Amino acid sequence: MPRTTTNTRIVDASKLPQKIRLMRHLKAVGHISNREAILDHHIVCLAKRIQELREDGVPITSHWKKHPVSGQRYTRYVLGNLAA
Repeated sequence: MPRTTTNTRIVDASKLPQKIRLMRHLKAVGHISNREAILDHHIVCLAKRIQELREDGVPITSHWKKHPVSGQRYTRYVLGNLAA
């Protein structure tokens, strides 16, 4: 009987290109901040990755937010026209 093998590869997500990791996050969650990008996905230059996705035609909007405790302003990037 012929032996069949399944060619299954386990891919370490941290080795995927940053644009792919970012797009997966946006599809799963719908939004991301710079802090989340750095801590969760090791993406240091989020604005550049967002620009690249926008150039690829991905509809991403920017929303200015203010942290409720520190008062620091930050940008939350939202996939499509969803409110974050």
